[in-house]
Amino acid sequence: MKTYKLAIIGFGNVGQGLTKIISDKKQLLIEKFGINLSIVAVCDLYKGSLSNPDGLDPEVLLSNLEKHGDLKSTSAPITGWNATETIDKSGADILVELAFTDLQTGEPAVSHVKQALNNGMHVSMTNKGPVALHFPELRKIALSNNVQIGIEGTVMSGTPSINLGSEMLLAAGITKIQGILNGTTNYILGEMSSGSGYEDALKQAQELGYAEADPTGDVEGYDAAAKVVILGNLLMDLSLTLDDIDREGISHITNNDISNATYLNKHWKLIGTVEKHNDGFLASVKPEMISSEHPLASIKGATNAITYSTELLGDITLIGPGAGRLETGYAVIEDILSIHKNSR
Repeated sequence: MKTYKLAIIGFGNVGQGLTKIISDKKQLLIEKFGINLSIVAVCDLYKGSLSNPDGLDPEVLLSNLEKHGDLKSTSAPITGWNATETIDKSGADILVELAFTDLQTGEPAVSHVKQALNNGMHVSMTNKGPVALHFPELRKIALSNNVQIGIEGTVMSGTPSINLGSEMLLAAGITKIQGILNGTTNYILGEMSSGSGYEDALKQAQELGYAEADPTGDVEGYDAAAKVVILGNLLMDLSLTLDDIDREGISHITNNDISNATYLNKHWKLIGTVEKHNDGFLASVKPEMISSEHPLASIKGATNAITYSTELLGDITLIGPGAGRLETGYAVIEDILSIHKNSR
């Protein structure tokens, strides 16, 4: 059995979801995969920071957080480390980078990831910023230090879209990737098709936790654009930046637009597309009216979906959650299983 020591940076929903899975699935991971996951450090700017080289009890972490709202009263041999100290001193094998996403700079996550890779640690991150902005550089650092980077959670949460594309479908010749890559906008457009106005649908999405207080990243297509960059660069060997994406959001879609689509037996969806041609590429995020027969037309609520068009298999569509506490936490488990498999 192989024990992996984890240092978690950021203990919001995803970190808590991961901790819950580690607690609940400990025996299954040992019996089926031969891995034991030990959380040796947690570092969160607001909730507190603690470390124990012998491992922190995941159930205690979660119960104390629920009871007190933070980890500051949780007993541990070491407390108060910042992120840099946590990476340098925790003795972790894998850094789990769950800090907030900054699509302008990728910081502070980029610095955390570089530090961990240079220290000989594997990395799993659900943070889109570093991957969309700096992945070629990070991959080069990982290779030079003989460690791995897992990024499954950056696209479609724990639904294994990246693994499917990179492991199973790459040899089939991926020619085009098209998807509903943002659940917030899909929910809003669905509510509008049921009669709600844009503002009411957005407010409902915010109340349900699908949309942030400032929803710009979702409704103007920035979140989906970052995912298109990741997919194009990883699976098509492109060198896309966010500036390369022809991006348009949904905030201008009216109920008249929705009615016209319904009359034509079509549906409005915010579609992310990347397609490689002999003379270049097409990369976009924009609202499109798609026919009822389209594989993405039936995707409801905050669900995500992706269609890979391939030379050998035709179209393969994968549908699943694109966000969520346990769902995104599970993406980290997928990364760790991949790291374990490729390390043997």
